[in-house]
Amino acid sequence: MTEARLIDGFDAVLADLDGVVYAGQHAIAGAAEALESLAGADIALAYVTNNASRSADVVAAHLRSLGAPARADQVFGSALAGAELLAARVAAGSRVLVVGSKTLADLVRAQDLEVVPSAEELPDAVIQGFSPELGWKDLAEAAYAVAAGAVWVATNTDMSIPQARGIAPGNGTLVAAVAAATGKQPVVAGKPEAALFETAARHVGARNALVVGDRLDTDILGGNRAGMKTALVLTGVDTLQTALAAVYDERPDYLIPSLAALYEPYPVARSEGGVHRRGQASARVEGESVMVEGAETDLDAWRAACSAWWSAHPLQDRVLSPRLRFTR
Repeated sequence: MTEARLIDGFDAVLADLDGVVYAGQHAIAGAAEALESLAGADIALAYVTNNASRSADVVAAHLRSLGAPARADQVFGSALAGAELLAARVAAGSRVLVVGSKTLADLVRAQDLEVVPSAEELPDAVIQGFSPELGWKDLAEAAYAVAAGAVWVATNTDMSIPQARGIAPGNGTLVAAVAAATGKQPVVAGKPEAALFETAARHVGARNALVVGDRLDTDILGGNRAGMKTALVLTGVDTLQTALAAVYDERPDYLIPSLAALYEPYPVARSEGGVHRRGQASARVEGESVMVEGAETDLDAWRAACSAWWSAHPLQDRVLSPRLRFTR
C-alpha cells in the first residue's frame, strides 16, 4: 500500500541550493526538471540560502543559467530574513549599523530603518552579515555598538564557506569574534534557525511547505524548528548512514534519492510489535543493532531502519550509529 505522490500533500517547496539544485558548478541531474514541474502542479517554489552577500537577482540569474526556474522574488537569503527579523525588534526609523554587504544595507533600508556608518552614531541595532571586504575596523565598530546595548542580529552563523581555493572562514567566525569581545550572543536569522524558512513561506503564501535540503544540521534542523515537514535529498552532503545516526531534532520526515522523487509515491509507515515496515522492507531494533529484512541497496530498507531506530531512541541527543544487519 502506498500513498499519493509525496509532493501532493504540500503547497510549496522550500529548496536549498548547493547539494540540491547544483553541485559545485553543475546542475544535479533532473533537478531543474523537477523544479520546473512544480508550477504545473500549482505548488509554489522558494529557494532558501544562508548566503547574505549575493542579491536575489544574482542568485536567480545563476540558477537560470543552470536551467532551473528562478525569479528574484523566489530567492530568500539570510540577509532578507535578518532584515525582517531586525525590523520586528526595533521601531521604524531606528538607526542600524550594518556590518556586511551593500545588499544587506539595502534590505535594511527597505524595512524603514536608517543605516549609519559607525558606533559613534549610537545605533539602536547592529546587523551582521558576510562580505569579503569586512575587516577588523568593521568588527570593532560592531563590538562597540553591541557592548553599548544595541540589538544584535546575525544573518547566519556558517563557520565556513567553500571557495575555489578551499574552505574559508564564514560569517560565523566573524560573529564569533564580536561575541568573544562583548560576551554577548546575537539573534540569528539563517539556518538552522526558523526565521529564514518562516520568511520564505510567508512571502510565497505557503501554509504547508516542504523543506528540501541535503544537510541535517542546517536544512533539516531549521525546517524542523519552523514546524515544517522536511525531506533529506541524497544528492549532497548527508547520507543514509548519517541520517540513521542523527540526533532527534535533525531527523527528516522523508528520505528521497533526488528531487525527481517528489513526484513518486512515498511508502506508508507501518509498525506493529516493534517491527517497522516501509514498502516490502521491514526493520526491528535488537539492543544496539537494527535487523533489516531487505537489501542494503533498497532505499525502503533504510527508511524502515530509520523508523525503527528513531522510534527506539526518540530523544537521542548525540550522534549514535547502530549496527545494521541486512538479510539480503
